Amino acid sequence: MLSRLLNELHTRFPRLETVGSLVMKTGVPILVTSLTMTGSILGIRHFGFLQGAELAAYDHFIQAQPDKEPDDRLLVVGIDELDLQTLQEWPISDRTLANLIKQLETYQPRVIGIDVIRDIPIEPGRAELLQQLQQSDRIVIVCKVNSQREFGVAPPPGIALEKVGTADLVIDPGGILRRSLLWLTPPPSKLIIKKHLCNDPSNTLLSLSFNVALTYLEDLNIKPEITETEELKLGDTILHKFQPNTGGYRNADAGGYQLLLHYRSQSNSVAQVRLTDVLNGKVDPELIRDRIVLVGYTTPQAKDDFYTPYSSSKDDLQKMPGVIVHAQSASQILSAVLDQQPLIWVWSFPSELAWVLGWSLVGGILAWYLRHPFWFSVTAAGASGAVYAISLLIFFQAGWIPFVPAIAAFMTTAVGVVLLDRFNNSTYGQTVYKTVKTFLKLEVDIDEEKLEKQVAEITETDYFKDLQDTVKSLREQQKGGETDSRLFSNLKPPQETSDRPQPQPEKTQPSDIFNFRTTISNAEESEAYEFDFINDLKRESQQLQRKKDSSDADEYEFDFIQEIKQESQQLKSNGSELNSDKPPKSHLEELNQNSDRSKPEGSSSPTESSGQASGSGMQTYQKFTLDTPSTLIEDDDTDSDYFDFLQQESRRLKEAHQDQSS
Repeated sequence: MLSRLLNELHTRFPRLETVGSLVMKTGVPILVTSLTMTGSILGIRHFGFLQGAELAAYDHFIQAQPDKEPDDRLLVVGIDELDLQTLQEWPISDRTLANLIKQLETYQPRVIGIDVIRDIPIEPGRAELLQQLQQSDRIVIVCKVNSQREFGVAPPPGIALEKVGTADLVIDPGGILRRSLLWLTPPPSKLIIKKHLCNDPSNTLLSLSFNVALTYLEDLNIKPEITETEELKLGDTILHKFQPNTGGYRNADAGGYQLLLHYRSQSNSVAQVRLTDVLNGKVDPELIRDRIVLVGYTTPQAKDDFYTPYSSSKDDLQKMPGVIVHAQSASQILSAVLDQQPLIWVWSFPSELAWVLGWSLVGGILAWYLRHPFWFSVTAAGASGAVYAISLLIFFQAGWIPFVPAIAAFMTTAVGVVLLDRFNNSTYGQTVYKTVKTFLKLEVDIDEEKLEKQVAEITETDYFKDLQDTVKSLREQQKGGETDSRLFSNLKPPQETSDRPQPQPEKTQPSDIFNFRTTISNAEESEAYEFDFINDLKRESQQLQRKKDSSDADEYEFDFIQEIKQESQQLKSNGSELNSDKPPKSHLEELNQNSDRSKPEGSSSPTESSGQASGSGMQTYQKFTLDTPSTLIEDDDTDSDYFDFLQQESRRLKEAHQDQSS
């Protein structure tokens, strides 16, 4: 049924096969190469070999994004080299720090964050400083959490846990700071000498930036919540946690609760004033009132500065002070919650896969159709620019998508398609292909020229002409009534259904049997023919059996195979007792003789020969004619009548064979 449907489609739409062949010829190499390269690149990415390149692209996008305006909710009081020289202190004393806090509180800030370590006294002024820190509920001071290699630094004594914020930051391999830390739990360590708040594994410590941001939001009645997926929610905003494989990272340390840090600007993220200016009253009170004020060192002498994505050359001048980093992190949280600014987000794996595979296919298609190096180079440069532009525009919307894998897939697929095409067209490639095909017994290629020549030879044979005559006579008989098309469908001459001829499998047709039986005209020819007919039946049944195994035959043809095979076995066993002096005639010779006998000149017709054989008193096989009732089947049960007819003919042949043997 399926084969008839395909033949019908090819007949009605002859160009479908040409289009399908073109698609298979061009599409399969491109698709296979694209899938291979995409899988390889994503596999390389999975094992972290692209992490360095992707993080470098991330840094470039950070640098390329336009600077945002300074966040007017924050102020940084920096302690620079000029302040140290003016005060002649290093580090600044507890009294100086206490005086600064006292001066700032007169301007009514929302919260004050002290990014200065004070675990040990720096006299004078220790008592004054501790008194201010313990009495105020608007001050947060830092400590450092211990690790497996560091002791950690304690906060000043007598400070409550909620007034402590960690100064710890997350540094990527290579020394670049790309993430911010919201909270963490101190890990167990054997290096603990004296237990304090910041080395106790039972405590969960907020970072300095997150602590001051929460204090600011609490005045707006916004409190933190933890969702069912264990993610932080502030108001209507969910701050999605950084994962080990977020974006271009692979197996990164995601301890605590981390976010990708979206920098506002390299040097103008928040307003800054100097310590001595605040102490001398030279700062506008409006810069302090109702703001988050962070106090910390900005001098390189403090060694509290870090490389950031803006530090492309890793020059010390490009480092960012830690207090500015904390200000950037706090600003990001406030912008996300209050201004609905998006945090940096990434695609899911299926989206990343579709993105990379899409550009891989683009590279393969361009390489296949643009063979000229100049035009391919120009187009490839344009496509690469498109990948870059799209990735950059999406990053401006806080989206980090796989730029490096997409470029890599585009270029490698293009090169792979070119190399594959050259390999297939080379002598060596053809030799390898034929060797593999022979080894695997694959029939992939079809010699079009040889196939057309074979079809032409078949159409010029007498056998094919006889089939055409049979079809013509059948159609004339069908004019008076319909005959089941399946019964005589195999008698139709082969026709070209497309521009590209397809090889036709050998198929035993009912007309073969009819033509065999019409060649038996006398008793002398009957004996030789019967041997030939038995052998032909056996050979053709074997061919049909192979066709059955390949699932190309229709269901009713399978039954026909079994019938023919059984009859051929019985005839062979009966005919083994005969000894013929005449060599058996081939199939084609028998058909040609039948064709010659039907011509008007010369010898007698098959009917006359048959009559002569009958007159000799010997029962012979009777000629088959198209007007017998068995051939004009007009009912719906075509298969049943057709097989009854074959059984009758087979019985008549055996009877004639037995009489001849006797």
